[in-house]
Amino acid sequence: MQFKSILAASALVLALPLAAQAQGTIRGAERGAETGSDIGGPIGGIVGGAVGAATGTVGGILGVDMQPRFRSYVRERNVRSYDYDGRVAVGTTLPGDGVTYYDVPDEYRVQAGTRYTVINNRPVLVDRGHRIVEVID
Repeated sequence: MQFKSILAASALVLALPLAAQAQGTIRGAERGAETGSDIGGPIGGIVGGAVGAATGTVGGILGVDMQPRFRSYVRERNVRSYDYDGRVAVGTTLPGDGVTYYDVPDEYRVQAGTRYTVINNRPVLVDRGHRIVEVID
């Protein structure tokens, strides 16, 4: 029984960077704990939460410390805000037409293909499918 727990935890540690990618620290921890619990029970949840938090800001989402600087970057460029009737939240898919998407500078170290725009005066990061992956408040 203990061998199965160790095996599940090991598999979890290897799989979590993919599961937590583009989640942010808190969302990464939540997602990691959930995935860990599914794979390895309570021990997997503990390990998953820790690994998810550690990898959550890598590869797609700005870290908390980068958000104010990125917000200033967007403001300095006078990016036009688009009026959107839908909900501006993580997971919302924005239209492909009528909205201009901009590349995120390399210095912010986001996942390749992540772009930004401004919707209802709020900067957002989107993935290749125009799905919001982070709202910069």
